[in-house]
Amino acid sequence: MTKIKFGTDGWRAIIAKDFTVDNVKRVAYATALWIKEHGNGNNSIVLGFDCRFAGRLFAETAAEVFVAEGLTVKMAPTFVSTPMISLAALKYKAALGIILTASHNPPSYNGYKVKAHFGGPAVPAVIAEIEALIPDQHTGATANFKEAVEQGKISFIDPETDYLQAVEEGFDLNAINNAGFGIAYDAMYGAGQSVIKKILPKAAYLHCDTNPGFQGQAPEPIHKNLLEFSAFLKENDDYHVGLANDGDADRIGMYNGKGEFIDSHHLILLLIYYLKEHKNYDGKVVIAFSVTDKVKKLCEQYGLEVEVTKVGFKYIAGKMIEEDVLLGGEESGGIAVKGHIPERDGIWMGLLIFELMAKTGKSMDELIETIYEKVGSFFYKRNDLHITEEAKLGALEKCKAGIKSFGDLKVLKEETVDGFKYHFENEQWLMIRASGTEPVLRVYAESADEAGADKILKIAEETLVG
Repeated sequence: MTKIKFGTDGWRAIIAKDFTVDNVKRVAYATALWIKEHGNGNNSIVLGFDCRFAGRLFAETAAEVFVAEGLTVKMAPTFVSTPMISLAALKYKAALGIILTASHNPPSYNGYKVKAHFGGPAVPAVIAEIEALIPDQHTGATANFKEAVEQGKISFIDPETDYLQAVEEGFDLNAINNAGFGIAYDAMYGAGQSVIKKILPKAAYLHCDTNPGFQGQAPEPIHKNLLEFSAFLKENDDYHVGLANDGDADRIGMYNGKGEFIDSHHLILLLIYYLKEHKNYDGKVVIAFSVTDKVKKLCEQYGLEVEVTKVGFKYIAGKMIEEDVLLGGEESGGIAVKGHIPERDGIWMGLLIFELMAKTGKSMDELIETIYEKVGSFFYKRNDLHITEEAKLGALEKCKAGIKSFGDLKVLKEETVDGFKYHFENEQWLMIRASGTEPVLRVYAESADEAGADKILKIAEETLVG
């Protein structure tokens, strides 16, 4: 029996090893039990899958369990993004939304995400309750998919069209598409590939076709996975900005016209600037522990409150449904904003940046310079150290014992919201956070320039693992 454990955003496992039809039945059964106990009579569920291998098979398997347990299923007939299912859960007033996706994980993985009725990730307490209901083996009945469709217990919806309508209502697409700057888009073979062609008909498209193997690469929108996209922008003068999304299109990666990667810290700052100065929105800013402190500096100028959470968007979403939140953001490219669902949405965030460029007539670089004038320039970098479990635990023990300096960098302040964050002079910092599922130590650094960030990362590795 495989122990099924939900991580920061759903259950993920290797296809045919632990992610099997039988294990999907176990999780679907637990989900159905939770809905019957906590749904207040609402027994409907929205269901979708992304572009990964066997996504439709696993979704139909889940649907057969849901129907057998008395639920009614509204299902997407083809691949969709995670934000589309979150929006559909809200629109169709479902008890929960489920999407079969492993997001940015390697192509050998698939996964199962749970979305709440409010249109965002289910809060940690709900996930824990569902997890506790997962049986060692599913021994219950399953419906026949075709018969359930004929009986109306499974019906089909069109989350992509619903999402497109929300985009058309939320953005000045005419201004974006006729602003005079060329846009390139890299779907990374993911679920954003279809809708983006309708939103941005003049864009250049890379990896916008179906490839469940993702060409052997994890569809995570970080620079090392987007070298072809970077080269395309560098070599083509007709394109001035680039947007990339992960496998289920809830994360964002962006480039300037020179093919230089723009990290999420800069994007978060640009979005706060646009929402506050140009759209006159207010509200709290909620960021994960790994996000730059420059956010606090900008928000102080705007009189905006900032709250820091543990890493994992479910913690941010919990704040967004309870309070007036302007923006919630993570270092990993997951960002949500006021005026949309409380969900990470890589396409929506990209459109906001494009709209900002169109409305101001400024390039990505010019907008970043505007931000630097307010908070100062900075450079961020992250290393994932693949080490032994013993070495990982040893590094954590050093952190727990207390570290006064890293080489010649004296620790001025230490924070332990989620991992260990060390502040040095000149607004430099280092963060250490261990993976909970694999022998990986994540090391984050910020300095005034790349050389400074590289120095911090090198000293951190030497200090912690030798």
